[in-house]
Amino acid sequence: MTSRTPASEPRRPKVRLFSRSTWPEARHLADVLRTETVGGALLLLGAVIALIWANSPWSDSYLRLGRWVPWPGGAPWHLDLDVSTWTADGLLAVFFFVVGLELKREFVVGELRDPRRAALPVVAALGGMLLPALIYVAVVLSAGGAGLRGWAIPTATDIAFALAVLAVVSSHLPQGLRAFLLTLAVVDDLFAITIIAVFYTADFHPVPLLAALAPIALFALLVQRGRSWWWALIPLAIAAWALVHASGVHATVAGVLLGFTVPVLARRRATGDGQPATNGTGADDGGLAAHLEHRWRPVSAGFAVPIFALFAAGVTLRGTDLGALLTDPVVIAIVAALVLGKSIGIFGSTYLLARFTRAELDEDITWSDLLGIALLAGVGFTVSLLIGDLAFGAGSTADDRVKAAVLLGSVISAGLAATVLVRRNAAYRRVAERERLDLDGDGVPDVYQRKADG
Repeated sequence: MTSRTPASEPRRPKVRLFSRSTWPEARHLADVLRTETVGGALLLLGAVIALIWANSPWSDSYLRLGRWVPWPGGAPWHLDLDVSTWTADGLLAVFFFVVGLELKREFVVGELRDPRRAALPVVAALGGMLLPALIYVAVVLSAGGAGLRGWAIPTATDIAFALAVLAVVSSHLPQGLRAFLLTLAVVDDLFAITIIAVFYTADFHPVPLLAALAPIALFALLVQRGRSWWWALIPLAIAAWALVHASGVHATVAGVLLGFTVPVLARRRATGDGQPATNGTGADDGGLAAHLEHRWRPVSAGFAVPIFALFAAGVTLRGTDLGALLTDPVVIAIVAALVLGKSIGIFGSTYLLARFTRAELDEDITWSDLLGIALLAGVGFTVSLLIGDLAFGAGSTADDRVKAAVLLGSVISAGLAATVLVRRNAAYRRVAERERLDLDGDGVPDVYQRKADG
């Protein structure tokens, strides 16, 4: 029996999950998808080159290049790093700077500005992190407990890879799914950054970290006043990065902090005709944050992340017992956590949110669509490999197992997601084709209507 709402009680509107975004958000999302598609392809290319090189007769040159220290004199500043570490600590700071800009935008003008709309990606991201971590811990504990330090490896989603796969397999999927995946990945990155800062900081030195506040504050002062002087901002960013690195906190955190300082809304000034004008950064609807993101996202997606993949994905399988590798508890834990933990965690938390609140799916989206996105979130690469390096040490035997597991779990997740999303995309394409033929909306395809009228 259906209960009725008393006339005196105002009816509260239901919250639509994955509802359509505004036009500026849709345009921003399209720009991100185009860039990340190319970036995802370059990331995949870097990983493939690394795997081929590391397993070729020239594998020694790959290892020597990764271990080469270009600046041995940087020891007093803790900067005597090899090339592999420079890519993880240095180049990924650019990636996390862009992530910081995107996070700031989402909190100010994006999906996360409204607590009711933010609840879904936040809850989904939490479910997609907690369940993989629990699965990893359960598998490792059942095998004796060795390798527990890597519990956070399967908690991250690779935004570039995931968006690239989504762009390739989808042409007619609802926009809300793309927006959800992007927002989910951004929130996921925020949690991953917090995990790195809290759980994977060794030999903490507070003095350099406090000193890093000075260049960060100067950076913030300039950007808050709308100044985009590269000759001032880049040295300040490098100084902040070096001091955060010297403190023992992972240096990529500096990129996020700098991104958070950049204003999202355009500063406005009065013009001669009394109309407001932007600050001249060239950003139309996002202020200086959009301007800097437009400048640095291609550097991140097109250079920084692919080069990191080139040095991070080179797992050597020559002479490796594949049977022992595939039965290794750490490998099983990572693969199971990425494939099962991510999908069940995201899908299950979203279902529970809809089941026990007034929220419901948008009328254009089905739970099958959401299942495909949840599977796609199991594509973990950049941040997963980074956490693996921090947990077990770059170049260690365990690190090779982590790389193999992350690659295997990501490929399986991408394959399963593609299978689901291709079928859903075909269904939406058929619907769009029927709507295209029936332009006047009378239920009769126009081509048949014209024949009848002829």
